[in-house]
Amino acid sequence: MKRDQINIFSFFSGAGFLDLGFEIEPYYNIVYINEFHRAFNDIYKYSREKMNIPEPEYGHHVEDITELLQKDKLIELKQLINQSKSNLLTGIIGGPPCPDFSVAGKNKGKDGENGKLSGTYTKIICSTKPHFFLFENVKGLYRTAKHREFFEQLKDRFKKAGYCLTERLVNAIEYGTPQDRERIILIGIHKSTVKQLNIPVLGTELLDFPWDKYKSYKLDDIKSRPWPAVSPYNENSILPAPNGIIKELTVEYWWEKNDVEHHPNAKMFFKPRAGIVRFNSKDEGDDKKKCFKRLHRWRYSPTAAYGNNEVHIHPYKPRRISVAEALAIQSLPKEYELPPSTSLSDAFKTIGNGVPFLLANSIAKSIADYLKQNN
Repeated sequence: MKRDQINIFSFFSGAGFLDLGFEIEPYYNIVYINEFHRAFNDIYKYSREKMNIPEPEYGHHVEDITELLQKDKLIELKQLINQSKSNLLTGIIGGPPCPDFSVAGKNKGKDGENGKLSGTYTKIICSTKPHFFLFENVKGLYRTAKHREFFEQLKDRFKKAGYCLTERLVNAIEYGTPQDRERIILIGIHKSTVKQLNIPVLGTELLDFPWDKYKSYKLDDIKSRPWPAVSPYNENSILPAPNGIIKELTVEYWWEKNDVEHHPNAKMFFKPRAGIVRFNSKDEGDDKKKCFKRLHRWRYSPTAAYGNNEVHIHPYKPRRISVAEALAIQSLPKEYELPPSTSLSDAFKTIGNGVPFLLANSIAKSIADYLKQNN
């Protein structure tokens, strides 16, 4: 088995923000894509074509992941993973849809339609036994008592299937994303791989995983900075950056960095149906309520969640933020773009669902370092 290259099977791929964090590194190959919503998969394909990223070896599979548990399809998936495992280190990555575990979402937990998909994803991993896996979800699965019980049950299934685990509640802002976004990351490596690669463990716990290696900032330091509170709204105003903040974590820095005014998706934003009074009445930085949050140009954004009536307003323009601006808040490179034919609902939904790119890339590099550290 070659250890300098790593194949990845991706599930719940969406527009591929998590995948992109892996595939831009030279040692990862995304070889299999599974996504239920065709519009999201179309975005995935289009963005890769624009970035000159090759098609996955085993193709795109636009179907419900639960169908893969059917006998014939599960056998086919196992064969593909075993074929990959015979030559290269092989992992499964994915973040099952999370509204049922979100504090601000449906909160139906494991019994919700989306909540059940976490169990399905676990079954896929335990049945196919890749060398390693990544499971990503919202902080509610980790911090809310009734959901945490379900999370512990999933971990028990992984352990019974032979996996050693490590987990961390991470915040994307520490990795350089201009957004306060917490997520639980669970990583598992099969015991046979642990033994083969001389990875340190204690029982079923992976030891010394480099969670902090690729962090750019510490959360305590970020939160202690004198971030501006609110500023009077003035259309197209100029406002100098205040002293003492971390400019690289601000909305304005990323919008300038990605040249959002000239991005292919710059003109994609929702138009107000009832005039613009509401867009002129909120101070810059007034983001305390769930709906109609006006961002501050010299602060980081709250979590990029653009559904459930949550609206993010441009700091100094009388409109919602654009697709290009939302992509920058998710720390995507400016070369990443959506097809112009994408509906605004699909565009903002898949952006809000995605894993921030810099967080994904940092975790990808940490996994590769960990798998290779003793070889």
